[in-house]
Amino acid sequence: MLDFNLSDEQLAVQKMVKEFVDKEINPYIREWDEKGHFESSILGRLAELGLMGVCIPEEYGGSGMDYNTLAIVCEELERGDTAFRTAVSVHTGLNSMTLLQWGSEVQKQKYLVPQAKGLKVGAFGLTEPNAGSDVAAMQTSAVLDGDHYILNGQKTWISLCDYADHFLVFAYTDKSKKHNGISAFIVERTMPGFSSKAIKGKLGIRAGNTGELFFDNVRVPKENLLGQEGEGFKIAMSALDNGRFTVAAGAVGQIRAAIEESVKYCHERKTFGKEIGKHQLVQQMIAKMEAGYQMSRLLVFRAGCLKNEGKRNTRETSLAKWQACDFANEAANDAVQIHGAYGFSNEYPVERFLRNSKAPVIYEGTREIHTVMQAEYLLGYREDKPLSNPLPAWPYEKKETVKS
Repeated sequence: MLDFNLSDEQLAVQKMVKEFVDKEINPYIREWDEKGHFESSILGRLAELGLMGVCIPEEYGGSGMDYNTLAIVCEELERGDTAFRTAVSVHTGLNSMTLLQWGSEVQKQKYLVPQAKGLKVGAFGLTEPNAGSDVAAMQTSAVLDGDHYILNGQKTWISLCDYADHFLVFAYTDKSKKHNGISAFIVERTMPGFSSKAIKGKLGIRAGNTGELFFDNVRVPKENLLGQEGEGFKIAMSALDNGRFTVAAGAVGQIRAAIEESVKYCHERKTFGKEIGKHQLVQQMIAKMEAGYQMSRLLVFRAGCLKNEGKRNTRETSLAKWQACDFANEAANDAVQIHGAYGFSNEYPVERFLRNSKAPVIYEGTREIHTVMQAEYLLGYREDKPLSNPLPAWPYEKKETVKS
């Protein structure tokens, strides 16, 4: 029998993050958004609560909770603002979970442990100015020179670009092999030749840090190669499974925020002698939000359950990401409509919801990419094969200590 109830532990985490958002984010987010300010101290507070490595095994410095608990954290954070869910998506979903899945034991001890504890921040470098959905169009290269790879190129639209300590960077080691010539590297901010620059003038997620990475003859030690040469594309796609999962979970929180603000306003605002919530076309928009919320949440938890079972979930996560982000965009748009002229002003948060909701429809696979993916699964043109390094199932197996 399917159990849709949250465990006591999950409920406790949900309550903790909700209270954190209401106290630490919501009172200040309007100002941060107006100024385009990323409040990096939030990351430290999340680390104190054990949320920067919520689903990383305890043996690697994490809290050891299941993958749906990560979804709960992302939902609650995005109820506050997309910027802080994005930070957890990138740090935990795209970087730390990829290290857990593909990293050597030495790499896990050196990079994953401090990231899971929140002592270091991780980010992800795949997108380039001319390579978004078409990953094979990337230009960044890595040439082996003795005990190091020489990395040259540029990445763009990188979240936490100015704050992350470690970056998972993808580059060609053999361009003639196309997808099979891409490799993955762990790059440290302090490596000579590395630099970053924030992007200004964004439509939304203005309280987040997003920008470009530059690699000018950066010498990356051979031991920082993640996986094997040529496995980069496979690693990147598995990382996106985790990132898309957190994006979908965040979109659920965005829908909930739109519902909460709209319901509140429906009771406050009166037209034609009655609360606007009494008008049927307003009720229709509220009902659509609720339907989107419930369906999206189920799709996310379904993907999370597959992750907990150690099963590949690319198809299910793609569907959850596509639908949840579309529903969130529609819910934010309807929330603005419900607020009327006030929805056009930042006096109310719904205009920020609408601006923020657009980016997730684009990044980590546009809605068009996910539409094609779902069709290809049904038509038999696409099939997911087992990964050589699957994400570990939950509950995590504790390693036995070998006695000498």
